Amino acid sequence: MRKLMTVVGARQQFIKAAVLSRKIREPEYSRDVQEYLVHTGQHYDENMSKVFFRDMEIPEPDANLAIGSGSHGAVTGAMLAGIERLILLEKPDLLLVYGDTNSTLAGALAASKLHVPVAHVEAGLRSFMMEMPEEQNRLLTDHLSTWLFCPTSIAAMNLIAEGIPTQSSEKPSADHKNVLVSGDIMLEALNYYRPKALEKAGAILKGLPEDFFLLTLHREENTDDPRRLSSIIRAINARPDIPAVFPVHPRTKKMLEKMSIRFNAHVRMIDPVGYFEMLCIEDACSFVVTDSGGVQKEAFFFNKPCITLRDSTEWVELVECGWNTLVGADESKILKALDHIVLSKEFKPLLYGDGNTSRLILDVLV
Repeated sequence: MRKLMTVVGARQQFIKAAVLSRKIREPEYSRDVQEYLVHTGQHYDENMSKVFFRDMEIPEPDANLAIGSGSHGAVTGAMLAGIERLILLEKPDLLLVYGDTNSTLAGALAASKLHVPVAHVEAGLRSFMMEMPEEQNRLLTDHLSTWLFCPTSIAAMNLIAEGIPTQSSEKPSADHKNVLVSGDIMLEALNYYRPKALEKAGAILKGLPEDFFLLTLHREENTDDPRRLSSIIRAINARPDIPAVFPVHPRTKKMLEKMSIRFNAHVRMIDPVGYFEMLCIEDACSFVVTDSGGVQKEAFFFNKPCITLRDSTEWVELVECGWNTLVGADESKILKALDHIVLSKEFKPLLYGDGNTSRLILDVLV
């Protein structure tokens, strides 16, 4: 039996890991692989209570490093030391990481230095903005990994451009990688959890406007830059005819208070929401305005057009096919996008696989 150590550090990563964890525990795979789940504690999230793990149908982590917040260097260094200690203790056969957080990079670094092969889910994504911590994390993790599971063919092409060929090695290693287009594991998560979430839609949507768009705003490049944040808010405030629902991230709330900036009354500001609540809001909204990576895809999965408050995106295929409009923090571009939003589209391309990503990954690893 192979021991698989999974390292996650944020709620979105737990949602992705839940899909694979549930598949591992099915009889088809449980005889061959055992999972050891590590939570770095990178993000404290009050929505990640015992109820979260129960609703997501996954076991609680085997280890919680409880790192907490801090500077990138301090946090990543503490994770690196903690994960290394667990690897030496548990002796996994391979280590799996998701996405692009500091937890992702710390897990890949710790494992590769101890010659434990690394599998990276969501490999090959690039925003081509190296100043972004996420871009640094995902690029370095890809070059350390043995198995690279790309959500799209564009992600695989990014790896080819960096000198990582799309190939399958009989004896894969960090120098002779296995690169596969696996589809997006978040599509599989949404397909599984959406019906469960919508059962609670009545209670979740109670008190919200009947017709609204979803706004999310949390990325440091926007919240920590007064000019960008002010520009975004001016644009949203200029369209009082379009109600919005805005789950407010703690970082954004702090900066709004610090800068004494306010949204107008047509923006319904609510507390941060859990995964099921977010699915219900995404299902009910008319369109999405966001600076989140994951929400861009979820908007597409829910057939909702998206306006993205970033200068670039790793999900370039959504821009190329017209489902996503990049506007950065430019007030005029945001207003133009709001004026020309198309709420229904005749064609939706198949971009992210068939919803069976976990099976493909486990068949390769096991």
